[in-house]
Amino acid sequence: MFKLKEHGTNVKTELIAGLTTFLTMVYIVVVNPIILADAGVPFDQVFTATVIAAIVGTLWMALSANYPIAIAPGMGMNAYFAYSVVGANEDITFSVAFSAVFVAGILFVILSLTPFRKKLIEAIPSNLKHGITAGIGLFIAFIGLRLTGIVTDHPTNLVALGDLHSPQVILALIGLAVTLVLMSLNVHGALFIGMIVTGLIAYLTGQLSFTQGVMSLPSLPEGLIITNPFAAFGDVIQYGLYTVVFSFLLVTIFDTTGTMIGVAQQAGLMKGNELPRARKALLADSVATTVGAMFGTSPTSAYIESSAGVAAGGRTGLTSLTVAGLFGLTILFSPVVSAVSGISAITAPALIIVGSLMMGSIAHIKWNEIDEAFPAFLVILSMPLTSSIATGIALGFISYPLMKVAKGKWKEVHPFVYIFAILFFYQLAFIGGH
Repeated sequence: MFKLKEHGTNVKTELIAGLTTFLTMVYIVVVNPIILADAGVPFDQVFTATVIAAIVGTLWMALSANYPIAIAPGMGMNAYFAYSVVGANEDITFSVAFSAVFVAGILFVILSLTPFRKKLIEAIPSNLKHGITAGIGLFIAFIGLRLTGIVTDHPTNLVALGDLHSPQVILALIGLAVTLVLMSLNVHGALFIGMIVTGLIAYLTGQLSFTQGVMSLPSLPEGLIITNPFAAFGDVIQYGLYTVVFSFLLVTIFDTTGTMIGVAQQAGLMKGNELPRARKALLADSVATTVGAMFGTSPTSAYIESSAGVAAGGRTGLTSLTVAGLFGLTILFSPVVSAVSGISAITAPALIIVGSLMMGSIAHIKWNEIDEAFPAFLVILSMPLTSSIATGIALGFISYPLMKVAKGKWKEVHPFVYIFAILFFYQLAFIGGH
């Protein structure tokens, strides 16, 4: 079924690769509930939904596409959901925001089945894609620094250095140092091991305690959040969440496609410039996003951490089947995850480091061409400063065609980009930035 011989691998290698990928990305079951809790979603709801979405997407990837790529709720999109969609709008509840995620998921399923997805990806300027990735990275790192108190509010300068003597800040800095040392030594699962070490220190110093035990059966306090697809579309129309849906869709498509191509190249699975079974692979993500929204989590994405499993020899869907199985086991450990998530110093180092990894995209921007560089710079700068991923995307899409027209290069810009620019301008000017 997995064609192990054809891919030059065996069961033992694939199982080890699956364990490696799982250890590098399991931090999401702790971090995702923390971020979405800021939008008012109950912890147990997000924890269970995160695991379900990861299992659905990763199983689909294993059994249908036969790729060693894992799927789970994406970093960046969870922050956008919590802080830009729900946090910035008093009248939008988390259940309305999940309607937007659900609609984006359905549209992604449709796009994954048509050639339009490919055209959309080709239309977006690569410098803007790199800028969006880097901007989200900065935003995530900034959230990590703020959660722990390493940076705090300042009356005139907006942000300032926090109290470096507070137990929480000291714990976070130790966790960051431990994790960075492990990453420097190329230890697989460094983010997860860093969390365990920080958690142990917190436990020994009395900052962490397990009052609710260690294991429990999964629970969904809110039940199924999306039960009626028509009501979800109705919410999007009623609250005018078109740009929110578009932002979810755009970033998920870039993120997933970029990650899949990167991991497939590393694993030697690309056929020239084409990704075989790309449609099946993209369906894994779009179906997981749709199912995840129903249970209560933000959009899913292919995880770049899958590259750790590929480095360990993973080449087929058996790697991702192993990841899905291990996620299935974590669903029983909600009390442990809940206790750990209460102490941001344990999880924030992962946010800061993931942010730094995403910043690597800056290297691919053509900084010596102002009409390419400035729109990307605007995206990167505005995301953390406005606390809005959508605003960053909008400013990039508006400024890019304007600068191309000014330089007489208007023919280089794809018609789609002009359409997006007009839509984003209308949204910022007349609806207000979400």
